[in-house]
Amino acid sequence: MSTTTSDMAMTLAKPIPSNASMKPPGADQSAPSDERVRRISPWRALLNRPELGSIAATVLVFIFFGVFAGDSGMFNLDGIMNWSQVAAYLGIIAVGACLLMIAGEFDLSLGSMIGFAGMMMAVPSMFFGWPMWLAVLFAFGGCMALGWLNGYLVMRTKLPSFIVTLAFMFILRGLTIVLSTQFAGSTIVSGVGDKIAQDPITHALFQGTALQGLFTWMAHAGIIDKLPSGEPVVAGLPKVLLWWALVACGAGFVLSKTRFGNWIFTVGGDANAAKNVGVPVRRVKISLFVLTAFCACLFAVLQVSDVGSAASDRGLQKEFEAIIAAVIGGALLTGGYGSVLGACFGALIFGVVQIGISYTNVNSDWYRVVLGAMLLLAVLFNHYIRSRATTGK
Repeated sequence: MSTTTSDMAMTLAKPIPSNASMKPPGADQSAPSDERVRRISPWRALLNRPELGSIAATVLVFIFFGVFAGDSGMFNLDGIMNWSQVAAYLGIIAVGACLLMIAGEFDLSLGSMIGFAGMMMAVPSMFFGWPMWLAVLFAFGGCMALGWLNGYLVMRTKLPSFIVTLAFMFILRGLTIVLSTQFAGSTIVSGVGDKIAQDPITHALFQGTALQGLFTWMAHAGIIDKLPSGEPVVAGLPKVLLWWALVACGAGFVLSKTRFGNWIFTVGGDANAAKNVGVPVRRVKISLFVLTAFCACLFAVLQVSDVGSAASDRGLQKEFEAIIAAVIGGALLTGGYGSVLGACFGALIFGVVQIGISYTNVNSDWYRVVLGAMLLLAVLFNHYIRSRATTGK
């Protein structure tokens, strides 16, 4: 009995280690806390989101037009389709520009490539008898090859992408004018829309609207308005909206859920450090130039399918609008920071402002002034949000 009591006393007398866990019995004792990881408040997490500024600006824009154009038909179904199509076209190229900007590069040939891609699909089909699907593939292949060349020259020469793509901006715009005047005798190649309508593949993918049966049913059910003829006021969902959603969702998934997306942020933050840790900087940047060219060609194919012709002045200044949409969406000009969702909201702001001004009493000549003011305010707001997030105030 005395031995047992002595053993118990010795056990109780043993010192308790200072790092011993006070967790209750049954708790996991094998996962020590990491002092490098700290909890972030929801407000700080919100401030760290790059799309915060564009979402706030979108809300303000909708409030403004809701007050000054709410009863003008802007928010009727046909009005919504008008400004959403403008946003969708810009959104497609804004996604490509955003990813490239996150990687720390620019592509100023984006707008000129839109006009050039339209000629690449119009000239072979109208003057050489190519089937339209082959002409579209030729346009995509040619544009993506030019995108690869842009990226290769930037990486090979170490010149700023601003300079390289600025040169291609003039080269492609000049080639577009040469092609149109050489073959069509003017700056417009007409009749392309009819050939697209006769080709089942390109017509199904790029021309017209989708879900026509659903919109017809909604019109007969009284859910949406219909014309005096009984047809719905909107025939269907424009296919450019579906392509915008597809491109944005695919790019957003890659950027946020894949290793390649991590590489994009790393390359844009510090290319030399990324190279030192094994990131294929060259491959990442060239791939993004190719993606940007693909988005420009997709814009052109959808636009030619919708308008029915190709013109040498198509895509004029679209490169700057795409960059502005990405900046409004939170992308930094220095790279390493941005969001596909933010770029889409930036494009949506463009569409609403561009079409919404015509629904108000404001002169449409003020459109560029409003866009410039929005860009300046977006940059200032994003800078303020970034400062608050990094200082923790």
